[in-house]
Amino acid sequence: MASTVMAVPEPPLPSCPASPNCVSSQATDSHFIAPLALTGPPEAVMARLKEILGQRTDTKIIAADSTTIRVEFRTFLGFVDDGLFILDGPNSLIHWRSAARTGYWDLGKNRRRLEEIRQQFQR
Repeated sequence: MASTVMAVPEPPLPSCPASPNCVSSQATDSHFIAPLALTGPPEAVMARLKEILGQRTDTKIIAADSTTIRVEFRTFLGFVDDGLFILDGPNSLIHWRSAARTGYWDLGKNRRRLEEIRQQFQR
């Protein structure tokens, strides 16, 4: 029985550092967070995600096109975290990563934030 290997979107997400201040859907360790599943046509899904991100008060969209969205997240204390969302159309997924720009530990903020976005996305 052949195993199925999920293709990694090009370009892949940057790796998370060893510190506990990053989550990524392409990590293979404790930094892993499940990717977003596409729930419609890729173009519409990316537009919906961009809309959700644009409505968040802690989020600034830095760049966006049909396959990638780059954002800056600002924490309550003024720290900046970098977010990246990449469409993986062949696998019906959006891979994502969120990482603190500075510091060692984010107190789980990056994971909680992406899970909030997942909940908004699934509504």
